[in-house]
Amino acid sequence: MPRGRPVTAPCSMELCDPDLYAQGRPEELWQRMRRAAPVHEGEYDGRRFHAVLSHAEISRVVKDTRNFTSQQGMRLDQNPAATAAASGKMLIITDPPRHGGIRRIVSGAFTPRMVARLERTMRDTVTAVLDEALEAGECDFTRVAARLPLTVICDMLGVPPGDRDFMLERTMVAFGAGTGTDPLASAAAHVDILSYYEELLARRRREPQEDIVTALAHGAVDGVPLTDEEIFLNCDGLVSGGNETTRHASVGGLLALVRSPSQWESLREDPDLLPTAVQEILRFTSPAMHVLRTSTAAVEIAGHALAPGDQVALWLAAGNRDDAVFPDPDRFDVTRRPNPHLAFAAGPHYCLGAALATRELTVLFEELLRRVRGAELTGPPRRTRSILIWGYDALPVRLVAA
Repeated sequence: MPRGRPVTAPCSMELCDPDLYAQGRPEELWQRMRRAAPVHEGEYDGRRFHAVLSHAEISRVVKDTRNFTSQQGMRLDQNPAATAAASGKMLIITDPPRHGGIRRIVSGAFTPRMVARLERTMRDTVTAVLDEALEAGECDFTRVAARLPLTVICDMLGVPPGDRDFMLERTMVAFGAGTGTDPLASAAAHVDILSYYEELLARRRREPQEDIVTALAHGAVDGVPLTDEEIFLNCDGLVSGGNETTRHASVGGLLALVRSPSQWESLREDPDLLPTAVQEILRFTSPAMHVLRTSTAAVEIAGHALAPGDQVALWLAAGNRDDAVFPDPDRFDVTRRPNPHLAFAAGPHYCLGAALATRELTVLFEELLRRVRGAELTGPPRRTRSILIWGYDALPVRLVAA
C-alpha cells in the first residue's frame, strides 16, 4: 500500500440510519465511502464497529473462519442476550466444525423426493397467487411475494396442509411480511410459532416424515442428538432466512422489470435469459444488507489493523454495487455475466437455502413472464425502514394478463 494512503475513515452516520434505506439513495453513499477508504470506523447503539463495503474484502472476511467468528452475533441491531443464548446452537451463529455438523443434518433432508415435492408446491403456489392477483386487477405485490417462500418453508419443515394457513398468518406477523412492525404482535406470533414447533417436534419423533423437523429430531452432531432448544432455534432461523431473501428479491425484481420494460420484453422473447436474470435480481436487490463478524485475533483488513474482539460489519449490498467487480453496477441488466454477487454471502456460511431461493425466484418469474404481459405501478413503492433488510413494505401494481 502506498505510503500516506488512508486505510480507514470515520464511518458516515448515514450508513446505520434506517431512513436512508427507506427514503434515500444508499448506493451513492456506499460508493463515496468505498472510494474514501477500504475500512470505516463507526458506532452503533454504543458499540464500536468497523464497516467494510468492498466486494474483495467482504469476500475475504466471510471465508476466514480462523480469524473471525460468527458466534458473537450476525447483525448490528442484535439483542445481546438473545445472541448469547443461541450462540453455538443456531446455524447462522455457530462456527465450524459444529456449524458443518448442523448444516449436514439439514441438507441431508433434501432427498430427491422432497425436492420434487417442493417443486410442485412452488408451482402450485405461484399459480394460485397469480390467479388471485390477475382476477383482482390491482394488488400489493409484497403480499403476493410473501406467499411463495412461506408456503415452501411450511412444506420443507413438515407443517401439514391443514396447519399452513395458521403458520402462514403467524409467520407473516412475526417477520413483518408487508404488515409493518408491531413489536408486541411480532413477539406474540413468535411464541405461537415456537409452541407449534414443540407440538410438531413431538409428532415427528413418533411419526418420522421426509422434512426438516424430522431430520433435526433424529439428527446428531458428533454422536450427540440436538436438544429441543437447538431444534427450535434452527427452525426459527430457517423460517426467517428462507422468507426474507425470496420475498424481497421477488418484489424488487418485479419493480426493476417494471422500470425497465425493454428487459421485460427481452425475457418474454427469450426465456433462456431467465437464469442470468434471476442472478441479476439477487445482485440488484441484495435483501440481506449486512452480516457481522468478530475478530478472534490481531488481523488486518486492507491494511487496517483489528484487535481481538473488534466487530466488523460486512455490507453485502454495497459489495454487490462495487464497480471494481460489476461494470455500471447501478444498472439492472438481465444479461449480466459474470455475476459473482454476495446476496447469499460466501464461505462456510454461504446461505443453506440458496438453491431453494433461486428455484423459487425462477418459478415465480417463469410464470409471471408466461402469464403476464406487463405490470404498471398504481402507487409509490414503499421501502422497508431497516439496516438489516433492503426490501419493500408495499408495491402496489396492476398486472396485465398476457
